[in-house]
Amino acid sequence: MDERDQKALDDIQNHGCHVLKVMEGDDQPCFTYTIGINKIQGKPDVIILGLKTELAHSILNHYKDRLLAGEHFKPGKFYSDFIENFDICFVTVAKKHFKEYFGWGLWLHDGYDFEMLQMVWPTTTGLWPWDDGKSDYYCWAQPILNESGAVDRV
Repeated sequence: MDERDQKALDDIQNHGCHVLKVMEGDDQPCFTYTIGINKIQGKPDVIILGLKTELAHSILNHYKDRLLAGEHFKPGKFYSDFIENFDICFVTVAKKHFKEYFGWGLWLHDGYDFEMLQMVWPTTTGLWPWDDGKSDYYCWAQPILNESGAVDRV
């Protein structure tokens, strides 16, 4: 086990999760995700695509803290207080995306036996991935990682 592996395990033990930041590539937006929530709490870890990593890191810690306080989050339902003045919702990430996005999660769980949610955020004008009129950049920055690529709202 190398130093980075040990840091991840220490963060999970001491803070309840480890947050990973992946920078934007030629054909992929930046994304930030947690590992360890599923292992420690039995609740889904979460990914945010397309937001600045510092903001995403803060939001992910807020998610973890709300879980520790007893909250549960349902895919398709809207929630406030994650991003100022905006609602967010969650979708269940399909296993077909795990290899591409969650290498550290696969390492931690020694396979695909864990749950991931994607936190979906609106544009600054309030458009969602299912709305008409959204920009090509927004669609690129936040691909929907569930089975259908669409959001089923509750």
